[in-house]
Amino acid sequence: MLRVVCEGLQWLSGGESGAVQASKSAISQARTRLGPQVMKQLADRVLKPMARPEAPGACYRGWRLMAVDSSCMDVADEAGNAKFFGYPAASRGQSAFPLARLLGLVECSTHAVVAASIAPYGHSEVAMTAELLPAKLNGDMLVMADRNFYSFKLWQAACASGAKLLWLVKTNLGLPVEQELADGSYLSTVFDSEDRAKRNGQRVRVIDCTLKDSASPVQDSYRLVTNILDPEAAPAPALELAALYHERWEVESVFDEFKTHMRSTSTVLRSKTPDFVQQELWSLLLAHYGVRQLMERAAWQ
Repeated sequence: MLRVVCEGLQWLSGGESGAVQASKSAISQARTRLGPQVMKQLADRVLKPMARPEAPGACYRGWRLMAVDSSCMDVADEAGNAKFFGYPAASRGQSAFPLARLLGLVECSTHAVVAASIAPYGHSEVAMTAELLPAKLNGDMLVMADRNFYSFKLWQAACASGAKLLWLVKTNLGLPVEQELADGSYLSTVFDSEDRAKRNGQRVRVIDCTLKDSASPVQDSYRLVTNILDPEAAPAPALELAALYHERWEVESVFDEFKTHMRSTSTVLRSKTPDFVQQELWSLLLAHYGVRQLMERAAWQ
């Protein structure tokens, strides 16, 4: 990367500048002066949805399709990284590398990461999402999430942003039928686990669905909850929403791009300190966003 930058500067100068040599020590000192916070602030300013509303697959019923998920990155097995990020559990001995957890809010159609959070491996996805998500959502979005993300408090905070939600939940979540709707879904109420008197609930629409004739074994049933309560006021039939949830899997492709294709043969982040790791991850996120922006513009042409 440094060589490419230096060659670019030489080209801009018309070939008059000499070859630039920078040692590893000089680069390390420069990165230390910069720190991770600058890259995070830059990402907060730059990362945002980029899909044009009229682009195919960008929206559903006027709502921009978004998904949230997290993934883990191997970091260099250094004492500082191990202490800060931690190792995953292992059945025998110790895992090979510490892991950094990366949470991302992704625009499904363009694969653009529009908001992110970085934390040690042991941090809860739900806690990270509760801290990041509400401030990044708005009423133009329809956000999808996997079953591990549901908690009453997070659901309530995300709803308060005005965004529409379509989340997979565990089938053992108690959701009694309160009102059946014509499209096969039904209305129910969710409560905080601490609200034992069940006084402060929140209405949800429940979609129970079963996959048939799958090419691989699947569990018998799936349960989706949404805050799109009235399928007539905002036409969103249960069958359409159940099929739409498939778009959430685009976020898995995003992490594949980020972890595998962008980094080529490098399977472990090379940075040797927690600050450098975070700086490197924010830089990769910005680079990925730049690539996806170029692809979106080229595709639109």
